[in-house]
Amino acid sequence: MEIHLLAFAVATPLLGAVLTIVMVTRGASGLAPGRLLVTLALLMAALTTLCALAIAAAVWNNGSLQLDIGGWGAPLGIALRADGLSAAMLIMVNLVALAISIYATGYFKSSQQKLHFWPLWFLLWTALNGLFLAADLFNLYVMLELLGIAAAALGALTGTRDAISANLRYLLVGLLGSMTYLLGVALLYTAYGTMDLSLLAAAIIEPDPIDGAALVLMTAGLALKAALFPMHFWLPPAHANAPAPVSAALSALVVKGAIYLILRLWLELFTPLATFSASLALGLLGAGAIIWGSWRALRAARLKLLAAYSTVAQIGYLFLFFPLLAATPDGPGRDNLIAALVLMTLTHGFAKAGFFLAAGLVQQQAGHDRIDDLGGTAQNLPATTFAIALAGSSLIGLPPSGSFIGKWVLMQRAIETGQWLWIPIIVIGTLLAGAYVFRILSHAFGLEPTPMRFVTDARIEVPALLLALISVAVLGLAAGPLWTLLGFTHGGGA
Repeated sequence: MEIHLLAFAVATPLLGAVLTIVMVTRGASGLAPGRLLVTLALLMAALTTLCALAIAAAVWNNGSLQLDIGGWGAPLGIALRADGLSAAMLIMVNLVALAISIYATGYFKSSQQKLHFWPLWFLLWTALNGLFLAADLFNLYVMLELLGIAAAALGALTGTRDAISANLRYLLVGLLGSMTYLLGVALLYTAYGTMDLSLLAAAIIEPDPIDGAALVLMTAGLALKAALFPMHFWLPPAHANAPAPVSAALSALVVKGAIYLILRLWLELFTPLATFSASLALGLLGAGAIIWGSWRALRAARLKLLAAYSTVAQIGYLFLFFPLLAATPDGPGRDNLIAALVLMTLTHGFAKAGFFLAAGLVQQQAGHDRIDDLGGTAQNLPATTFAIALAGSSLIGLPPSGSFIGKWVLMQRAIETGQWLWIPIIVIGTLLAGAYVFRILSHAFGLEPTPMRFVTDARIEVPALLLALISVAVLGLAAGPLWTLLGFTHGGGA
């Protein structure tokens, strides 16, 4: 039964997409689905989340799970696999997706947007779960494509000129990244005759030029999809112009898929090629992302645009880990680095989702998201302002957030390996993050410049607040179990 959970985690949201499409078809025929659509969507969202949590529990008890679809194993069949890393990502993705689903029931006022949102949303959810469970490179490509198409369609739901233009650019950039990744996969298949991750990892012992070319192509394609500086140009307009639930999913979840694959490639598949020189290039790009993204966030005029540029910066921190991992031998030190990297990824997912959901409520209630004109927000939307403050503290890296632990381990290892360059980058990025979060709060606690009517809705306020709380309280104060889930026995109190 445990291994069948892997199939359920992919099949359940796919079934949700099919059922909601049926409901949308009824709506187009004049039979408005109304509350039935929302009830069905929330039911499928809850079932999908339960499947993901059950997989995490099974991995916790058994170490790893694998399901060969149809009984055909590698290299002929399709396999689904879950280990500590994929289980941790599944927990974050599904809890955030459940919160976004609840938020969406109160956010969308247009019946057309509501009808179109749910099928696309469950297709995106299917792609995310499939991405973290796929055990071969080609099915990872299939999930990447489904993820990009669904995300671009969701981002254009508002139908405005800016949204359509930004998400068309996002779609084209995503296709370019996918094709580049697929070219690398083709090189590996030509050389080794298999695309199974485990079999390839065992075969790539003495790397040759084909392996190096595949690594460069696949990493470049995924870095483009992850919006790693300077390939981030598509992200701010796409995320800032999407509806709030979609913005939250794009920044918190979608870009994490590409980062997860880069991590798998560099730490498991291409280990002999992951030299310090190669990893240093990723680290330098990450450093550029931190400085540039943080500076642009500080200068942003709109709340959602600030959050989008903040995502560019937060992605940069994750790539600082790669040169440190390359300089760290196997052992507790390396385990701590990997766990801290995963912890920062999870923290950013929860915090950024909470931030975007709260920003969406502010924009909806105030009629705009201009930062300089947000006076009175704290008085009228105290819970939402608190959610922004909590999420902001996680993005800054204040204790006891998970980002604080991640940055602490990052700086500690930078000192131990003599890579002092990363210390000022982290400090400057942290100070800039503090500045742009304080800028938001200073305006939110100011006097209201013009009369506004704020009407709160628990379906919108509570999910944003809970996600922000998780990023601080749960991941910060109870990060130890993550080390155990990842299979590490040392450094849980780092």
